[in-house]
Amino acid sequence: MRPTLRQLEYIVTVHRLGRFGLAAELLNVSQPSLSAQIAAVEAELGLRLFERGRGGVQTTAKGEDFILRAQKILSEVEDLRSHMAGETPFSGRLRLGVLPSIGPYLLPQVVKELHQLHPDLRIAVREENTRDLELGLKVGRFDAIISTPEDHPNTRQVRLFNESLWVAVALDDPLADPECAATAQALAGRQLLTLDNSHRLSRIVYALAAQIGGLVSDDYEGTSLDSILLMAATGSGVAILPALFAKRLAMYREEVIVKPLQIAGADRDIALMFGRDAKLDISQDLLAAKLRAAAKNLGFG
Repeated sequence: MRPTLRQLEYIVTVHRLGRFGLAAELLNVSQPSLSAQIAAVEAELGLRLFERGRGGVQTTAKGEDFILRAQKILSEVEDLRSHMAGETPFSGRLRLGVLPSIGPYLLPQVVKELHQLHPDLRIAVREENTRDLELGLKVGRFDAIISTPEDHPNTRQVRLFNESLWVAVALDDPLADPECAATAQALAGRQLLTLDNSHRLSRIVYALAAQIGGLVSDDYEGTSLDSILLMAATGSGVAILPALFAKRLAMYREEVIVKPLQIAGADRDIALMFGRDAKLDISQDLLAAKLRAAAKNLGFG
């Protein structure tokens, strides 16, 4: 009988992504096979679902109507699966994307508690930069992401906490003096170290530099917070760090001095985000509540 559920999934995914190649990659199937399956449905129904061109795929008027109905069918099937699976959140599988500056310090306790409450829940966590988190959520590689909300405007967002920024400097740096606060005046003209521009932190640091008259290093952009911490330890500049990383790890390093940045607005919001079309579910509330509780236990609210 055509179309099958798998064929419906193929068609809806092509419509969502606008390209056969991307859809095939996401669905883990070869592009010729995906194209053949969709062509079989078109032949069976006697209509054309997509117009293919160099700029991608355009859904026809008939195709739009077909896809609306297909989405309803797939949603009902997913509801049926969830119900039959019992009360396990996220239908038994959560694919969570998270910023590298957040994941290792916030998630361990959350994952532990979720496993205790729901032993059958499989949680896959992947750390990626801001741009890759956005793409991963858009194409369905993640069920949810934890990131900075302003970088993901077309999502449903649940605020988790606000995080201030800290600095790390070498032991012989003037800012290492316990009596010297990390103020705008103290950082004026200083070289600031940050991550590469695929991370929101980089844009925050560039804005901070413009505000206080600092300079962002053109010679070195870190690929991790550990790497910019090590550069600061060599005297190459002032590392700008998120508070969660600073308080959980950096402040225990012997080669640097770490202290809070005392400049108004030197912070960032962190949120849990779902796709705009994701169905509302108590699983999402559970995850948000656990993340907020973990952040609060670490001193963030």
